Amino acid sequence: MNSNTLVKAGLLALLFTAFSKINAQFPGTSIVPLKEMKMRNVFGGTSYDGMASVTQTSDGGYITAGDARSSNGDVTINQGGNSDFWVTKYDKRGRLIWQKTYGGTGDDTARSIIQTADGGYAVAGDSSSNNGNASGNHGSSDMWIIKISSSGALQWQRSLGGSNLDNAFSIVQSTDGGYAVAGRTESNDGNVSGYHGGVDLWVVKLSSTGTLQWQKTFGGTDGEVANSIITTADGGYTIAGYTRSNDGDASGNHGLNDFWIIKINSAGTLQWQRTYGGTNAEIANSLFATVDGGYALAGYTRSNNGDVSGNHGNIDIWVIKISNTGVLQWQKTFGGIGNDQAESIIQTTDGGYAVAGTTSSIDGDISGNHGSQDGWIIKISSSGILEWQKALGGTDTDSAYSIIQSANSTYVVAGGSSSTDGDIVGPANGLTDAFILNLDTNGNIVRFYDDVTL
Repeated sequence: MNSNTLVKAGLLALLFTAFSKINAQFPGTSIVPLKEMKMRNVFGGTSYDGMASVTQTSDGGYITAGDARSSNGDVTINQGGNSDFWVTKYDKRGRLIWQKTYGGTGDDTARSIIQTADGGYAVAGDSSSNNGNASGNHGSSDMWIIKISSSGALQWQRSLGGSNLDNAFSIVQSTDGGYAVAGRTESNDGNVSGYHGGVDLWVVKLSSTGTLQWQKTFGGTDGEVANSIITTADGGYTIAGYTRSNDGDASGNHGLNDFWIIKINSAGTLQWQRTYGGTNAEIANSLFATVDGGYALAGYTRSNNGDVSGNHGNIDIWVIKISNTGVLQWQKTFGGIGNDQAESIIQTTDGGYAVAGTTSSIDGDISGNHGSQDGWIIKISSSGILEWQKALGGTDTDSAYSIIQSANSTYVVAGGSSSTDGDIVGPANGLTDAFILNLDTNGNIVRFYDDVTL
């Protein structure tokens, strides 16, 4: 054996030892050598697992929340055989650092995660459990909010609701250090009062330790749901979702479901509301405060009249831009003849917008669909002009639920996938896996921190 061969063998031994030490520091996680992990983009076990929300963390990495039904693979513990809250932490290179499940023997589903001022995380969703990590359930499904440390240790939990269905879809940290959570309720007892009928939009305000400070229901005699909440400069909140009512707190309905946006003050008092749509159904899934003081909303529409024009057929992604008082400034539809809908919108550093959702179309604005249903990302200008689009997935069903723009300007997308080919890089573990992908500013899939020399 010559000297060069001996040197190479020694280097390989050192690398193997280093990676072995890394793996030993994180038992039960999926840390493997950097070159392999930079390519991997799906995580889970042999059952149904997915991500609903992603955000960048103060250390440059990422945190996601969703639900897991698995108890193997990347999911080390299932709390009771049904779905659990599932929180996964990644470093800046996209490597899984730790994962935790929370819940009981019922169904527990996380919808929204934020990093908190103390470096930990708050997660909101719903739970039908009253054991394991969950206590205080009021009946059926409750809003469930958990606060965890930076390493995932459970610090407190709250079940909020009444004897009927109650769900949380979005959480923010308020200016006083507490939390505001928005969703829906069908209850009129327990923690819920002021019920209008049908389904009401429900907002709860918690202290920094999870104590309920106030709750408000908004709606009419039909159905209202909140899908997204943000804080406002005056200490209040703006909330987006949909309404079917034309009475009570809701007015101006165009027919069936309308986009509905409400502005409330810090005490939960309604300041104004607006509806947008046509004679068919519209649902707003995401709300973002724009740099000009207004708002951008994204969801879907079936209409082609009223406030809606340009529908491509069936369900289209619908994006609207409004002023700070709710005046409609522009609207755009995106899609093809299949079903296309938006789940998440952000304003980008160039003043435009990025939208994440799903598509089953192969025409119109969509190209590159891999199969049954793809995750779909569109980038539009500040006036709503389509700049690029990217279909993400394989030959099975794939969905994108959350998008952020990272500190290095790339886009990080989280969702779920049943595919094992195309853009999906395994090992694929089960029926549905959670995925996290990184896109450059032109929509090309890139590895996290691809400039690292291997």
